[in-house]
Amino acid sequence: MIYQHPLAYLLALEGGALLRAFNGEYDREFTHARFAEIRALLESSAELGDGVATRPVTTAEGYDAWSVDYDGPNGLIDIEQPLVRKILDDLPASQALDVACGTGRHAAYLASRGHTVVGVDISARMLAAATAKVPDGDFRLGDLRQLPVPDDEVDLVVCALALTHEPDLAPVLAEFARVLRPGGHLVVSDSREDYPLVCKLPDGGYGYMPHYKKPTSEYLVAALPLGFRVRGCEELRFPRPDLNAMPPDERTLPEHPSDIWTLSGWCRVAARTAIAGNPLLIVWHFQLD
Repeated sequence: MIYQHPLAYLLALEGGALLRAFNGEYDREFTHARFAEIRALLESSAELGDGVATRPVTTAEGYDAWSVDYDGPNGLIDIEQPLVRKILDDLPASQALDVACGTGRHAAYLASRGHTVVGVDISARMLAAATAKVPDGDFRLGDLRQLPVPDDEVDLVVCALALTHEPDLAPVLAEFARVLRPGGHLVVSDSREDYPLVCKLPDGGYGYMPHYKKPTSEYLVAALPLGFRVRGCEELRFPRPDLNAMPPDERTLPEHPSDIWTLSGWCRVAARTAIAGNPLLIVWHFQLD
């Protein structure tokens, strides 16, 4: 179980913003504004309510629950998708495997580019959505660490925003190497954000999926011994905000303490400045020797 309290999140944002000011990124006025917000937040602690204990759920449970609205607005996907497609556009049509395919957004694009597509996901509900989206695709229920695909079967593996759930990259990348033919390509995108992924469950409760933020070197340590060589790597960071254009704070209570987007409205400047410049997303292009 993890314990989440709205005030803990808000004070953490204020602390992150103050550390940046202490490092010289912001001035005295900014610092004292954060002090005033902290005092106001502490005075509002009763309004924020008690914290909650949130139970862990498996990746399959979490993505089954997310499948209903996964294709809705998602800022991370909006940034990730063009970067991945830029790589895919330069690769010839071939036998492609979309690992952790979700609702099939990359599988659909691969099919439109002439690839023969196999999709694998651990969530049956995600696979149902992918099958509806890509009727000619071959979608299979399976795990990243034990793919239901023969050795040397594909020329391209795509894995998008899924490795963040894996504590150890080595066995997963070994599976990718196993199913790839020599000279095959691996395109990986991964979130670098650092907060728990909490989802609303069908029973009305909430659960969180384990989420592991990895340093850049960890991908290389796992990939290079397997014979992968780096063809490209691009990292994106949270942008620096224009403090003069920030909207006013909006103190709306979230349905659940994990709703960081609603909570961030309580202290927008601190929320934006605390994460400015932090890693947001990484996209890799590997080729198997």
